[in-house]
Amino acid sequence: MKNLVKTGWMIAAVMLLFAACEKEESDELQDNSVEGTYTGTLTEEGTKSANGISGSMAEATAEVTVVGENEIQVNCFTSDFDTTFMLNYYEHHDSAYVCFTGERFEEMYGHMLGGGHMMGGGMMGDISNGETQWQHHMGDEHDENDEHFGGFNMEDHSFSYTFEMPHGNDLMFRGTKQ
Repeated sequence: MKNLVKTGWMIAAVMLLFAACEKEESDELQDNSVEGTYTGTLTEEGTKSANGISGSMAEATAEVTVVGENEIQVNCFTSDFDTTFMLNYYEHHDSAYVCFTGERFEEMYGHMLGGGHMMGGGMMGDISNGETQWQHHMGDEHDENDEHFGGFNMEDHSFSYTFEMPHGNDLMFRGTKQ
């Protein structure tokens, strides 16, 4: 009888170990992806209340979907705000930073994205040893003072993005992956 009980406990321990390993691998895969639903706040930047906290804040959600190689679609919304747009993302150590794509990139930075990359294997084909995707992107596509508006922190599973508004008081989304 004692052997039967010991065998039962050993089987339960092994099953628990396998379940823990599967969950750990699943969490690790999720940790390395920018795709997902982020919940947080959308805050109007530039307005302050009497206590120094930004005056206008709303609960917000950003749904991030990978639609191509290093390309995402972001749908950010509140009860009063809803916008969907495309961005490129570039890994950089424990982060991934975002940049405009297509016509929006050209409008912002004054040249086509990837113009210097048509030879040598595509946009990331000439990346140097030890260089991150973000470093490569910045070196090949941008001037020193070019502005960017957000990114992902892979350690705390968060996403932030600043929306430039036409009449000032930009909006800042900050959220955590669910």
